[in-house]
Amino acid sequence: MRLLLDTHALLWWAAGDARLPRRVRAAIKDDRNAVIVSAASAWEIATKHRLGKLPAPGPLVGGLLDYLADQEFVELGVSIRHAQHAGGLPGDHRDPFDRMLAAQAQLEGFTIVSNDAVFDGYGVRRMW
Repeated sequence: MRLLLDTHALLWWAAGDARLPRRVRAAIKDDRNAVIVSAASAWEIATKHRLGKLPAPGPLVGGLLDYLADQEFVELGVSIRHAQHAGGLPGDHRDPFDRMLAAQAQLEGFTIVSNDAVFDGYGVRRMW
């Protein structure tokens, strides 16, 4: 399975946060699954940290690439195709990070790992 982590799932994984369900932790640990982190999540983490909404994200602000390599997570860039698709998604959900993750999940066939039910409206597979 190819799992695209929503930003909060990545943060909770990195922090060992108990809000990440046992089933999700097991799927992330499972070597048969590819765990993918979007550049949109890096953008969201940096933005929220700059605004003071994410005061202590640990190694994820400056050392995200090293963290991803250490965890054997796969980096996913944002392509023009992703951006156009995200901009064209229907609905009034205004969070650009969620829209990008939904577009990437749709176009690449990923299962999104998120507790946010907004993704259900985009017809993507969601694990939580």
